[in-house]
This record gives sequence, structure tokens and C-alpha cells, in this order.
Amino acid sequence: MSVNGTRRAFLGTAAGLAAVGLASTGTTAYASESGRGHGHGHGHGRPKRKIPRSGIGMHLYTMRSILETDFEGTLEQLADIGYATVGVSGRFGRNATQIRQVLDDVGLKAVLEHVGYGIVAGTGLQQAIADVHTLGGEWVVVPSLPGEMHTPAGYREAAAAMNRAGRVARESGLGPVLFHNHDADHKVVDGEVLYDILLNETDPEYVGFELDLYWAAKGGADPRRLFVEEGPRFPALHVKDMAPNGDFADVGSGVLDFAEMFETARRGGVRQWLVEHDSPKDPIATARNSYRHLSRLRY
Repeated sequence: MSVNGTRRAFLGTAAGLAAVGLASTGTTAYASESGRGHGHGHGHGRPKRKIPRSGIGMHLYTMRSILETDFEGTLEQLADIGYATVGVSGRFGRNATQIRQVLDDVGLKAVLEHVGYGIVAGTGLQQAIADVHTLGGEWVVVPSLPGEMHTPAGYREAAAAMNRAGRVARESGLGPVLFHNHDADHKVVDGEVLYDILLNETDPEYVGFELDLYWAAKGGADPRRLFVEEGPRFPALHVKDMAPNGDFADVGSGVLDFAEMFETARRGGVRQWLVEHDSPKDPIATARNSYRHLSRLRY
């Protein structure tokens, strides 16, 4: 897919990086090129914020290949790297109680779980809420909508369903139900931006958003603008980087300007920065590289 808009939107130096061959050399090359990421800041004289350690997490979809074979050991390694939180995606043969026990043992905290739209909109909602309570989390997250719903009418149906589910979640003591985006959610269909339908037709008290920065960029959305214009509806992010060719990349090694995006994150209500990489060759190396970048980032 084209990422032309992405490079403009995020002050990305993709073209320059690719031309001089820096992008493949990792975090240090990108930071030195951009002047951001390791304390250099923007030169505006403002205090440089950093992500609190309690806000740096890992979305466990990233680690799925090794969670299958070594669930406890993988979570222990994440805690050792420095991660404080996780987003749960998949159970790996365990129930919520068993997952919570392992997380407690290694010193990690689950903040959310991805739950299929059909469950959230249907009869499985109460169990999903109970499981997030058991996990110690705050949010039930809808990871995507079925393909047949990718119309304005489908998104209006989803908005109504998530309003209903979010009310139940809030009444149970959880936070609002969150929606996780992909690039297709930002498409214009029949003259309407699908994502805008969810923003406009959901109640902020009951529905929020787990903004995936990679897919937002891929779809042409601007997180800085969303945070400012929509306010504190984005308590969690998927921090996923983009390689110059549009593929996935370890956080800090790609072309997305996270420092620029995060300048307005406070206005967006961001509390969790969850690392994600959809297809890492070495999940633990990705976890280390991404944590290192986020823990050093100043914005």
C-alpha cells in the first residue's frame, strides 16, 4: 500500500533515510537523522516529557509464536526487559485466572483484552467483562469489525452495539469499551470516513479507542489531530513502527515520528503505550529494541 500521505503527515524522513541507507541500521541512525528519540527533543525550549515506566506495555499478539511454546518464560522475559503492562490477545490454552496468576508471579499487569466483536455485541459480553476483571484489566477491546460491516450502515450498527456494551462495562466497574483500528477503518465509503462514524456516534463515557499508530498512518489519519480534536478518548495506543517500504518495524527503527505524535498524547488521554509488531522475526529482540526506544524517548 502507498504510504505517501504517511511521510508527509509525520514529518517522516522515509525518503531521505531510504536514500542514504540509514533506516535499516536501526534506532540510533533514525534518532540522529530526526533529532528525536534519545533526549534531543524539538528545540522548542519546553520540558521534555518521557513515558512513565508504568505506561510501557507489550501487546501480546507480538509474542504469540513463543507464548505458544513457553508462556511463563516469555512473560518473565518481558518483565525482565522492563515492561510493566500487557494487552492480552489470545489465551494459549489458559483461562483468565491462570493468565492472571502468571502475570502476578512475574510482576506484569494486564490492562486490557481483545475480544471479538460478535462476543461484545452478543451474549458473551458479561463473561468477557468478568474475564477482564479477573485479569486485573480495565478495558474490553474490539479488535476489528467483520468485513461485511465495512459500510456506513455497518459502522452505525457497531457504534450502537458498542454504546450498549460500554454502558454495561462501565456499570460493572471497567472503563469504556475500546475499538482498535486497522487501515480499512479510515477509508471513505459512500462519502463518509468510517472511523469518523464511530467517533461521532459513540458516547465518550461508554466507548473509547485503542489507536494503532501504524494502521492510522497507513490509512491516512493523523494521531496528533485526533488527540487534540477528540480529547481524552484514547487511553491506550498500539505503538507500531513502519519500515520505509510500508512493512512492520521495531519501534524506533522505522519512519513514524512518535515524538511528534506524542506531543499531544496527554490531550488524547493516553495512559498506555503498548508495543506491537505483527510479524517479528525474533519477538524477544523486537521487545528489547522497542522498549529501549520508548524508555529513552523524549517528547
